[in-house]
Amino acid sequence: MSRVVRRRWLSDHSGPSRKDNRGCEYEAYVPDRLVGRAFTIDGEVAADIADAEAAIARLNAEAKSLVDTEALARILLRAESVASSRIEGLEIGARRLLRAEAARGLGDDPTDVTAVEVLGNIDAMVAAVEQVHAGDPITVDLVLGVHRRLLARTRLDRYGGVLRDQQNWIGGSGHNPCSAAFVPPPPEHVAELVADLVAFANEGALPAVAQAAIAHAQFETIHPFVDGNGRTGRALVHLIFRRRGVAPRVLPPVSLVLATCAQDYVDGLSATRYRGPASSRAAHDGTNLWIGRFATACKRAVDDAASFEERARGIEASWRERLGRVRARSAADLLLGALVGAPVVTVNSAADMISRSFVQTNEAISRLVDAGVLQQVTVGRRNRAFEAPDIIAAFTDLERQLASPEGDTHSSEPVRRVPRRR
Repeated sequence: MSRVVRRRWLSDHSGPSRKDNRGCEYEAYVPDRLVGRAFTIDGEVAADIADAEAAIARLNAEAKSLVDTEALARILLRAESVASSRIEGLEIGARRLLRAEAARGLGDDPTDVTAVEVLGNIDAMVAAVEQVHAGDPITVDLVLGVHRRLLARTRLDRYGGVLRDQQNWIGGSGHNPCSAAFVPPPPEHVAELVADLVAFANEGALPAVAQAAIAHAQFETIHPFVDGNGRTGRALVHLIFRRRGVAPRVLPPVSLVLATCAQDYVDGLSATRYRGPASSRAAHDGTNLWIGRFATACKRAVDDAASFEERARGIEASWRERLGRVRARSAADLLLGALVGAPVVTVNSAADMISRSFVQTNEAISRLVDAGVLQQVTVGRRNRAFEAPDIIAAFTDLERQLASPEGDTHSSEPVRRVPRRR
């Protein structure tokens, strides 16, 4: 049975104001366990789940016919990671991020602190999805590893992969939970709740979208880490999609939609935090409300991903027109397909990506520069790199499109901060 526990906050007098320095009584929420709990899904919500799963499966099955699957997967994974960061306030545009990523690949240590944190988010997501395939178990160590990578090389590095041993809270003052919007369970409950959550994530009775929605909501409720909970919780969604075989290759950028519908997202999570027995009407209604919203977000993410893929196909076709005759499997041919997923490259990174020699790749890049497909830029400490502005613009437009409630920034302005069009 879910419940709240009353605790007393003792002031340590570290706050700047009397309000921040005061002690108080507060209520921390302890959720029900998930394993063994019976979930009943309403008919309309079940239909939304079916539509979402069919859309995700279709994106994975049909992507190959438009642009290279791996290239599309890379750009959408990057978009998902950027959006997941953006929800938590790490604002960065596509060009800035891609150049920092290229600089890091050259051995430079990026001085852009925000870029470093977002790159950490991408690293964590990539590492996570590469470790899980259909039928593989999700473990507590895997989740801790995702979080550890997420906070690597940030000011909170020492907290990476460590379950919290202190009370945290959401909203209100940064010095005490007295005015918090939500207080997660006390630290002594965290380890057992995380173990239960991971065990639930390995079950197979529910549809994958419903399971991912419930697991994500429970993770956000537990808030098991000092920082980085939201990003880790959103990575968990994709771990479940991979384990269940719903998204084996291409992950829909769900976080982009959740970031747009931020209030609906928060309200949906809050609806799952009922008090009392899991069999109550409040538990049933709150869980169905959240699952329905999550399924709708998944469907919207797939629709906009497919729209981006169509645009990428058009861009690649226009590049090939500019170049004229391109020999099949040549360095130029392979590079044209790969640029969708890596719009900023060096000669070395491109050679590794297409498995061709430095000389062959350098000649191909020169040809693409002459055709206006690539342009030379400087990244890091005066390092030479090349970027595909058409794809970067499309990536920016994808973020802007997903920030629009109606999916069209001409008729529906973005509702959150997004990169500007060039």
